[in-house]
Amino acid sequence: MNLLDVSFLGETFLALCRGIPLTLQLTAISITSGALLATLLAALRLSGNRPLDALARGYIFVFRGTPLLVQLYIIYYGLSQFPELRRSFAWPFLREPYWCASLALCLNTAAYSAEIIRGGVISVPLGQIEAAKAYGMGQLTLLRRIIAPQAIRLMLPAYSNELILVVKSTALASTITMMEVTGIAAKLISVSYRPVEIFICAGAIYLLLNFSITRLLRLVERRLSRDQRPLVLATGEQA
Repeated sequence: MNLLDVSFLGETFLALCRGIPLTLQLTAISITSGALLATLLAALRLSGNRPLDALARGYIFVFRGTPLLVQLYIIYYGLSQFPELRRSFAWPFLREPYWCASLALCLNTAAYSAEIIRGGVISVPLGQIEAAKAYGMGQLTLLRRIIAPQAIRLMLPAYSNELILVVKSTALASTITMMEVTGIAAKLISVSYRPVEIFICAGAIYLLLNFSITRLLRLVERRLSRDQRPLVLATGEQA
């Protein structure tokens, strides 16, 4: 086996690129829906209501404490065991691998993101919140102008890591017949019996995707933190 077969590597890379749109679709839908669910869970954790807090804690404990692959198998293989579900309106979606993978990724990332959001909110200095309330600022204005901007800036580095993990986790969708990057790689291996070159190409694609996402999020973080950077005078000294 020649690991330097450039022509085979090039053909394999192009073949695997056909799975990138599905990988990005799974990432986008799971991150978007997961962020909405995570915001709700974080709100329950911060509500001060013990039953609601316990409910959110239980959800987070379950989905952070069990493997994503197990969750995916339970949703894809397990839910079909319930006749009531097969007769419900949700069955046309839950019988499709795409929606099962999206749901599993959404539920899993929501558990992690909820704690990231909660950590960002509680990191906002309490003095600023009390000062805003003393000034007469309403709850929505307080959230929009004081809490949310600072919380987003504080949680963005951790949330960037979660986004990268979701991109890599989409590879598990190949276990339920999804033809994203890893799914196509497995199919090519079954035909060519050259796993090393194929997985090198697959790894390179995930690396490029995550590098692009990292750079984009770094630009967002830099833009949000402009007012936090020290001023540099003409002499090169910090103000």
